[in-house]
Amino acid sequence: MREKLTAVFRKSKHGYIGYVEELPGANTQGRTLQETKKNLIEAVQLVLEANRVMAEEEQKGARIIKEELGEITA
Repeated sequence: MREKLTAVFRKSKHGYIGYVEELPGANTQGRTLQETKKNLIEAVQLVLEANRVMAEEEQKGARIIKEELGEITA
């Protein structure tokens, strides 16, 4: 599975701000555009992991079916 995410970068007086339109909470900043892009990839990974942990907490004690949906490739 390939999912396209949209990264948005905005110049600020201290460098750049970046976020992903489709993933609330995935945002970052950096001194350079390259640093901001690198930081944004890490932010996406952290948001996904945090969402996994929250979902696991909510699912405790529930009868659920879990299966792999696919992989997002960069």
